[in-house]
Amino acid sequence: MRYLPKSDAERAAMLRDIGASSIDDLFAIIPEEYRLKRDLDIPRQMGESEIVDHFKGAAAKNANGYSSFLGAGVYRHYRPVIIDTIVQRGEFLTSYTPYQAEITQGTLQAIFEFQTMICELTGMDIANASMYDGSTAAPEAVMMAMRVTGRDGVVVARTVHPEYREVMHTYAQHREVSTGQAAVEVGYGEDGRVDLAPLDTAVSEKTACVLVQSPNFFGVIEDVAAIAEIAHKKGALLVVAIAEAVSLGIVKPPVEADVVIMEAQSYGVAPSYGGPFCGVIAAKEKYLRQMPGRLVGQTTDKQGRRGFVLTLSTREQHIRREKATSNICTNQALVALMATVFMTVYGKEGIKELALQNLAKADYAAKTLGAGGKLLFGESPRFNEFVLQTEETPEQMNARLLEHKIIGGVALKKWYPELGNATLWCATELTTRAQIDSAAEMVAMIPAAAAVR
Repeated sequence: MRYLPKSDAERAAMLRDIGASSIDDLFAIIPEEYRLKRDLDIPRQMGESEIVDHFKGAAAKNANGYSSFLGAGVYRHYRPVIIDTIVQRGEFLTSYTPYQAEITQGTLQAIFEFQTMICELTGMDIANASMYDGSTAAPEAVMMAMRVTGRDGVVVARTVHPEYREVMHTYAQHREVSTGQAAVEVGYGEDGRVDLAPLDTAVSEKTACVLVQSPNFFGVIEDVAAIAEIAHKKGALLVVAIAEAVSLGIVKPPVEADVVIMEAQSYGVAPSYGGPFCGVIAAKEKYLRQMPGRLVGQTTDKQGRRGFVLTLSTREQHIRREKATSNICTNQALVALMATVFMTVYGKEGIKELALQNLAKADYAAKTLGAGGKLLFGESPRFNEFVLQTEETPEQMNARLLEHKIIGGVALKKWYPELGNATLWCATELTTRAQIDSAAEMVAMIPAAAAVR
């Protein structure tokens, strides 16, 4: 405990003991022009009741009562209340890395169950104990493919989440790649899917992997089988990203892929202003030794009882840095536990029903909102997102919608300027029919308003 002198005499005695004549002597090393010679400009202290009122007022500024159509990699889904009840237990909330298996069986078992369910969902053989999020899982999978193949070229679809691609470029910018750049990007066709002919041309004997996303950033489901054939005939691996995990309740898992990366935020993790989230890498068993992160395995003790251990942990903390598969030095175990509880509560049939609800809501929203604009890629199979093009700019439209407590779609001009006034909309099981109808009514007013002007 820090000792604070209680009187001027005590302070003077302490200063004498350290050879100083005044408090100012302690700051003599700081140049005069940088010393603060006034009281700090901070508000007065508040009592407990005032603090409570202050935070109630701050909470009231949140978007309560607003309907939201945002998606683009972060999705609003119902979170069963049991999730927070479990993750706030001290055994999970305060625990750290489960190095000592003999005292961390609960954490290890939770991670093991998480890995098992992820494998069942993705159709892969192995899954790790979570990465930071989907965006960091993408470059980790790309580097994994480079180690497996001994190649350094990467081909990426422009339909992959733009921010995933940005993080991948950040990872790769100091690596020497055969293409002379972080990756070769391939565009999309009129159906909103990656253009297969240019993709086939871009993949070569120097390509380590092809990275695609399905459902992609436009919400369109890619032809994974056709893409896998293109990648594999040139000896490249196929990495498939999944940003909306709920889609796996109804969309066929990408079993043709060699590596699957996923953002598990949809499984019981709140949007939380963008994190923390839960990234996943799953792969074929033959790539086990190149898997980043850690894997928990099941074993038996001397008495034949089931137990759990860290089976693989090829991280820089544990082995020589140049031998490590990743520099990520922790994992999202607590957030992965949220996803584990979510998957357990919903079960196979529940996740399927949840996916069907999302599919139906988005289909109704696309048809209803499409009456006030142009639905892009409307003939392609999609999940719970769609692209709407309007006469009005996204900024103007969303400003009008906000006046009616409606948060519209994400403007795509930043990443896809060729799409003009296009916005990406999302509808989940939490989106009501009334909210969709209200938004559609407002969007439909745009041409009429423009005609009056």
